Amino acid sequence: MNFARYKKFLMVPILLSMGACGGFVDDINVSPNNSSTATPSVLLPNVLAGAGFANNGELNRFGSVLVNYLTGAGGSPSNYDRFSTTGADFGNQWRFDLYGGALINAQKLIEVADASNSKTYTGIAKIMKAYAFSMATDIWGDIPYSQALKGEEFLQPRLDSQEDIYKGNQSEGIQSLFDLVREGLADLEATSALKPTNDDIVYGGNVDNWKRAGNTLLLKLANTISKREPALARQVITEVLQKNMYITSNAQDLNVKFGSNVGSTSAIWNLAIFGSFRNELIMSTRFLNVLRPDAANPAKTDPRLPVFFTKPAADYVTLDNGYVGALPNANTYSRYAPYVTGAQGEGPVRLLTNFQRAFILAESALTLGTPGDPQALYTEGITASMRLAGISDAAITAYLTANPNIATLTGTNEQKLEQIITQKWIAWTGNGLEAWNDWRRTGYPRLTASQNAVGIDGTRPVRAAYITQEIERNPNFPNPGPQSNVKVWWDVD
Repeated sequence: MNFARYKKFLMVPILLSMGACGGFVDDINVSPNNSSTATPSVLLPNVLAGAGFANNGELNRFGSVLVNYLTGAGGSPSNYDRFSTTGADFGNQWRFDLYGGALINAQKLIEVADASNSKTYTGIAKIMKAYAFSMATDIWGDIPYSQALKGEEFLQPRLDSQEDIYKGNQSEGIQSLFDLVREGLADLEATSALKPTNDDIVYGGNVDNWKRAGNTLLLKLANTISKREPALARQVITEVLQKNMYITSNAQDLNVKFGSNVGSTSAIWNLAIFGSFRNELIMSTRFLNVLRPDAANPAKTDPRLPVFFTKPAADYVTLDNGYVGALPNANTYSRYAPYVTGAQGEGPVRLLTNFQRAFILAESALTLGTPGDPQALYTEGITASMRLAGISDAAITAYLTANPNIATLTGTNEQKLEQIITQKWIAWTGNGLEAWNDWRRTGYPRLTASQNAVGIDGTRPVRAAYITQEIERNPNFPNPGPQSNVKVWWDVD
């Protein structure tokens, strides 16, 4: 789709018109293009781009530093790098990117599309609503969910437990994320009066790809809770495998693409490459040492290294996590390369991917006993990631042949799990939130404390603190709320 048209959609004043959690709805201008008259084709790009922007922006800087893709060289990332985060962080991401952006737009799309019996739109909206809510609960734990997005009906919505959000609670009127996705998939099977075309900036209206994305989201959700609820995770993963309708090629990835013109670029481009915050991030020395464990032996270097990060100097210019001191010339920083940001900021933002699906199934076959060969699926995940990075099959084969310790799962199941998650971490370069989720629930990859760590007990955050404005506004938020060292429900590692 032409992104100039998408920019026009972004101007539709729908983001705050209903109130995300209610309460920050003030001066909204009435317009013939406002939410009461917006059509599904106007709302859909906002839903998709909103989810991509929420995943790709400040929360991504936070996650990418915490899992050591990047080192914080200044500003907020330098605090994250030393494990310091408070309720003063991420207010805009909570209020505007998630609740006042992707989520409220998805809810309005469901309502508008239902009114015209346009089930394809409602199906996509429910899948993306579940994705955005999973982001929020994975980051903060218990959140407004069943009473959220309802405007004046619930100006101070309750917090539903993360367990109820994932599993549902009929007596409390809480639909599980799994059932929300299943409902969306059922809508995609129904007759639809209107169907997306160019307004679908992900798949161009390809409904089969949306079905694959929805089922892959079920795999992701099941994988997230698999340590806490192995039986439920096994049930959901088996259900998806039996349907045999999930992402199986890189061409089917759920990617949100942005534009290359100023004002239409992806969030991480503006934060890490082009904008005024660009010098706050530099490649982590620790990640360089994983991808290039022996600089004297090129066969040991992961071929994705020059695809993931830039090398504007004679060698990669990096910093160790938590470093405090004189900085190198910012013009020589190794930064995210176009694989992550796009050549001019177009991305894509990768939300659900083929390599992710392969690694999830490798892990579940190993730990839950679901169908599949862990080794074959593990190899498939590495191969899918390398192909996505543009690495030739010959180069992939050469690398795996030269590095049998990486190519072959060996040792105990726990050691094999570490290999799977470590390779998944490498593959997720650019999406710090997904890698942070995996680290919290498995303990992999193995990360050591940053230099000069502060925060709470000098420990790496395992959640974000509740937003200060929400604690002050909504008495349903605990005060004080859980701090960054308190695990979320599914984190039992």
